[in-house]
Amino acid sequence: MQDELKTDTNTGDAGPEKDTMPSLEELLKAAELQAAEHHDAWLRAKAETENMRRRAAEDVDKARKFAVENFAGELLAVKDSLEAALAADSPSIENMKDGVELTLKQLTAVFGKFNLHDIDPLGEKFDPYLHQAIQVVESDQPANTVVTVLQKGYLLHDRTLRPALVMVSKGKDA
Repeated sequence: MQDELKTDTNTGDAGPEKDTMPSLEELLKAAELQAAEHHDAWLRAKAETENMRRRAAEDVDKARKFAVENFAGELLAVKDSLEAALAADSPSIENMKDGVELTLKQLTAVFGKFNLHDIDPLGEKFDPYLHQAIQVVESDQPANTVVTVLQKGYLLHDRTLRPALVMVSKGKDA
């Protein structure tokens, strides 16, 4: 038996644990390599984020700059009509009036296409979100009723673009 022990100890086998256990230097190199990979991935993600932010800012700037492009394109026909009316050599009053009415129809159609609608509140109850009262006047109408519209207002997609300038009734018993 002692011979068997000697042969076992003389082989120099330290056991299977020594072969699979990496050294501290190998562990450090692997950790440094992994840290370098993570740092590189982080730098790439940071650069991509900055590129996306820059592209988004450029897109917003272009959208702001060209937001009215379609609207402006539609208004060109209205401008052309007005210029044609002014270029006429000797238009009659009737022809001029007809031309202005047609041009107004063109303009109204463009406004409608882009959800720009007028506020003409004659006889309606005063609404401070849609109307701007310039004066309160005596009237047979109930109190806070719009009796005169001095200037139409406009809505753009249900948002007041310009309130209507109005005169409002004081009421019968006020």
